[in-house]
Amino acid sequence: MTTLTATQDRIAARVPREVYQTLRRAAELSGATVNQFLVQAALKEAQAVIEREDVIRLSPRDWNWLLPLLDEPPTPNARLRAAQKRHRQLLSSDADPATGQP
Repeated sequence: MTTLTATQDRIAARVPREVYQTLRRAAELSGATVNQFLVQAALKEAQAVIEREDVIRLSPRDWNWLLPLLDEPPTPNARLRAAQKRHRQLLSSDADPATGQP
């Protein structure tokens, strides 16, 4: 029989007594231990921070402006073509002369 062992890490924090008492009271009121309360609250905040950084939110006005551009992008203008050319040159200058690979 194979037994799966959960991998866990430890987080320790030292806080002033007043902070601990507040955390303990909140944990008791929510029916959790202080440790469970801290992990739940920290995880919720961590997920919110990650979502703020990973998700781009658009207003309806901005979405209505962007959607047609994604469906039918405009033809590149002179500045964009020049930027693309510089980009290709930079990429090729980073390549290994012997292999042509970066």
